[in-house]
This record gives sequence, C-alpha cells and structure tokens, in this order.
Amino acid sequence: MNNTEYSLSSKKTMNLALFGIIGLIGTLSISACQQTPDYNYLSGETMGTSYHISYQLPDDADEADIQAAIDKRLQQINDSMSTYQSDSTISKFNQLGRDIPIIIDADFSRVLNVSRVVYEQSGGAFDPTVMPLVDTWGFGSTMTVERLQSPPTALEIAQAKALVDFESIIKEDKSIYKSKDGVGLDFSAVAKGYGVDVIADVLRDDYQIRNYMVEIGGEIATSGVNNQQQPWQIAIDAPIEGSTVSERQTISAIRQPINTTTQMHLATSGNYRNSIVFDGKHYSHTIDPTTGEPIVGGAPSVTVAADSVALADAWATALTAMPYKKALKVANEQNLAALFVILADGIKPSDSLDSIDDWQIVQTSAMKNLRADKQP
Repeated sequence: MNNTEYSLSSKKTMNLALFGIIGLIGTLSISACQQTPDYNYLSGETMGTSYHISYQLPDDADEADIQAAIDKRLQQINDSMSTYQSDSTISKFNQLGRDIPIIIDADFSRVLNVSRVVYEQSGGAFDPTVMPLVDTWGFGSTMTVERLQSPPTALEIAQAKALVDFESIIKEDKSIYKSKDGVGLDFSAVAKGYGVDVIADVLRDDYQIRNYMVEIGGEIATSGVNNQQQPWQIAIDAPIEGSTVSERQTISAIRQPINTTTQMHLATSGNYRNSIVFDGKHYSHTIDPTTGEPIVGGAPSVTVAADSVALADAWATALTAMPYKKALKVANEQNLAALFVILADGIKPSDSLDSIDDWQIVQTSAMKNLRADKQP
C-alpha cells in the first residue's frame, strides 16, 4: 500500500502505521510514510479507542487550538453517550425505571434519530437495545465453541429478547423515557461514527479546513485532497482471520470522488475476527435482534458509504446482523452504497481462508456509481 492509501478492515482490529510507528489499535489500517510540511497530524484517545486526523493547516490557525476544540467536543459526546461513564446521560437513563423522563442534549438526540432511521429501515436488524441478548450469549470480544455447544435455553433467550425493545424508547421534545423496565441503550455501533462527523464539523466549520482525513476506531471521513494533492483512497482488507499488519491483503479500494468539494463518509463492519465454524456452519459473534441468535451466513465484511459517518456506521452494523443474501437485498432496496466481501465461489467456511483468492467483492449499484466517479 502506498503512502496515499488508507485501509479499512473489521470493527475489531485496526493496524496503524504513521511516521514509521506501528500499533494495534482497532479497525483502520493507515499507512503514511511522510507528511508534507503543510499537512498536520493529530491523535488522541476517545470512546475506548483512538482518533487520528490528517489535515492541511490554514496559515492563520493554531494546531493546539484545533486539538483542544476537538478534545472538548469528544468529551461532550462521551459525557452524553459513554456507557463506561457512570455519570453520562446514557448511563443515567439506563438506570432509570419506566416512565421517568431524562433531559438529553443535541448530540444524544441526533444519534437517537439516526438509530431510529436505521432501525426502521433495516427491519430491526440495527437495534441499540440489543445488549441483553449479547450478554445472554456471553459474546464479548471473543466467541467459543463451548458457548455454541451449550447455548442459552429458549427461555433465557426469550427473557433477554423481551428487553430488546427500541419501540419502548420514547422521545418527547428534549427528553426521553422508557415504557418498559429493564430496557437500556448502547450507542457503541453508531457513536464512533458520530464522533468522526463531529470532528469533521470542527475542522470545516470552525477552522475552514477543507482537506482532511478523520478516523475513530475504523470509521472515517475524508474531504478534499491528501498531502500529495490527490483524492483520498480507502483500501479494503480481505477478511483473513488472524491477519496482521505485515500479512494483511488489500482486496479492493474506494477512492473519494474527484470533485474536491465532495466529502466521503465510510464505515466497515466485520465478523471475521470473532466468528467460528461449528457443525459445518459459520457463526458470527453478532446477534440478530430479530431472532435472538448469532448470525449464520453473514458477510464477513461490509463497507458502507453514506451522507454521514454515523449513518454509515449504523448501516454497516445492520448489514452484518443479517444473513448475506438478505443484507444485499436490503442494501439494494434502500439504495445504499455498500460493498460486501464474501467467500469466493466454491470456497467453504471450513476451508483455511488464508488467501485473497478465497474472497470476492459484491457491491450495490450505488457503490458502483460512487466508485465510478474517478479522475479522468
């Protein structure tokens, strides 16, 4: 991969190489050997992961001021929606009983609105109240054969599923409440994407920066051109289990449209680093909220481009929470720009899957159109 290409892999593993420093931090593989003098690089910690920004610094702007403004906005988002902060708005809401309202801020409201749109359009495949089912199955960062050998009982699944109820989250003006005890929200599948949007807003609106790349945990926004004055290019990794920085293989790439006023918002969700083959079936750690069970036959990797990174983030999650054929059908019906990486014809889930030849790309018409808008 050259020094103008950035790479998206799964939501669970990201390899970053910038200025010769390599670190395992999340989902996005970024390679940039050198920055030109008029492009700056910022990084920091947020939402349990890191953010990374490359941008062209205006002559009258101060880098320290920009980073301070970014960190302030990200802290506001964490104070609103971090389930790791006991005093955040979302944590307080989750501890409330039914019919007790709580005031929410504008960030919370926007993320709730995005979640509601994708929930409805995906037929419930995206549901920020799904955590009781995840906990019941014991799926955190790993998945084990033992869990599938001794899965939760039908009663346990039904009890957890009863608490997966986004319809019980009621929004009224600047407050929300729940109509059912025990229901809670978790915006982890959309908040990082929203954080990218917020950083991009700070760069563009507060400092008039037009050339930038922003990434949080594998969700990414680009605008304008990179340090070589070329449109940003995002490389998609083949979903090879156990792949590392040195072993990863790029299977495709998405180039930002040549019109430099155009922004690009991307998110990739993948199951391949947390999945297992059991009794001849390939199970994902992702739970389908509509069935209460792990996904079987889902696409190992899905990349979505949308009008915002929050929207792309939520849709990428939704499409990996469906069997592949259903996900492709929904993506086409919703006119989503989506790129799926699936097993090549004739390849079985039980095969070794250690070569790029084991995979193939399937994309919607909207994604084809996006990728067709290239430099003449």
